[in-house]
Amino acid sequence: MPEVKKIATRVSYGKALAELGEIHDDIVVMDADLAASTQTAIFGKKFPDRFFDVGIQEGNMMGIAAGLATTGKKVFASSFAMFATGRAYEIIRNSIAYPMLNVKVCASHAGVSVGEDGASHQCIEDIALMRVVPHMVIIQPADDIETRAAVKAAYEHNGPVYLRLARLASPVFNTDPDYKFEFGKGISLRDGSDVTIVASGLPVTAAMEACDMLAADGISARLINIHTIKPIDEDILVKAAKETGKIVTVEEHSVIGGLGGAVCEAITERCPVPVRRIGIRDVFGESGPALELYKKYGLDAQGIYAQTKEFVEGK
Repeated sequence: MPEVKKIATRVSYGKALAELGEIHDDIVVMDADLAASTQTAIFGKKFPDRFFDVGIQEGNMMGIAAGLATTGKKVFASSFAMFATGRAYEIIRNSIAYPMLNVKVCASHAGVSVGEDGASHQCIEDIALMRVVPHMVIIQPADDIETRAAVKAAYEHNGPVYLRLARLASPVFNTDPDYKFEFGKGISLRDGSDVTIVASGLPVTAAMEACDMLAADGISARLINIHTIKPIDEDILVKAAKETGKIVTVEEHSVIGGLGGAVCEAITERCPVPVRRIGIRDVFGESGPALELYKKYGLDAQGIYAQTKEFVEGK
């Protein structure tokens, strides 16, 4: 078999920004002393007059971004997820989301896959923070192709967007020439009748492997990729709930307030079924190799397989 191509979504983001910058001169990109890591440096090198690195002052960056947006610019403001949503939360809420400005908060290094940087940098609360902010769209792409499409969609969307990106490289799987990205529309990757696995971001490819492992045991698992967590695709989730009767959610985030919570809220109102949430269970992350941390928190293929099988079998 040919080797699967792997690209970090943060790298895809940087390249997509530079490509969009050639087409649209109203794009402005900002960073807070992490341009090499967030990959906004690619845009900065190409368009230095539209790139601003403000240093380690995330709150000020968001305030400046809001100001630029009032002049008609579409601003992409980047930092690590921990700092973009944590330090700058109040500015995002009051100066960006409240007036519905065209600021796209694009945060890299989200989740435990940050690895050895440890709990202080492993942001597992950011989706919960952004979900509760009115007007905020939340996107978490799973591979290179989805990220590039998401960046373009974020530019075209009128209003604030939170784009969640990863440090770790992920396999490119959206290779279908008919692939289409739409806000608020989940994508069915595998059909199944016994259980539905709903995943977002990096865990999507691990969930694919888990589906194959489950199939070998005679368990038919449906797989849905939810790249837009807000607004979430309630129709695809309710359909899956009705047809499979059980749902497993997989996220590189706290099980409180993230994808699992959003899925539960959606189906509880229209088609209540049992749900098993796989993610970080109300603890901080810890320092360690990213893949080992995935294994520890049950986010690898084996972990998803084992927990899903146990759930289906009622153990």
